[in-house]
Amino acid sequence: MIKKIHHVCIQTNSYEDSLRFYLDILEFQIIKETPDFHGRQYNTWISLGDFMVELQTPKHGGEFNSFDKENEGIAHICFYVEDIEKEYDRIVRLGWSDFALKNGSAVYSVEGGKLFKVIAPEGTIIEVRDNEVI
Repeated sequence: MIKKIHHVCIQTNSYEDSLRFYLDILEFQIIKETPDFHGRQYNTWISLGDFMVELQTPKHGGEFNSFDKENEGIAHICFYVEDIEKEYDRIVRLGWSDFALKNGSAVYSVEGGKLFKVIAPEGTIIEVRDNEVI
């Protein structure tokens, strides 16, 4: 029986940018950073509470294809916050400005709550919402 989600793996061609984003903007913590891991420049484990991400680079000499939201598979990762405006303002104050807009706005209402989508350096869409119940 499955007990819980263990981790999500995010692949990146821009390791330093992606790592800084998850650490500085989303406030993850490094669990373990392994250079030269099975032919990759880095394989790094980071966490936010009990949620873990495995951040990895391509094998030496290779490059990942760019993210395309039209592909099958995971489309985004979503995090819950109690105050959506406060979290949006915090991220903007940290200097991040890459947000998906809806009708020209980064923060918008959906089904009784508000959300925004921030775009990580490698293209992962990070949804942040204030409505815990769907």
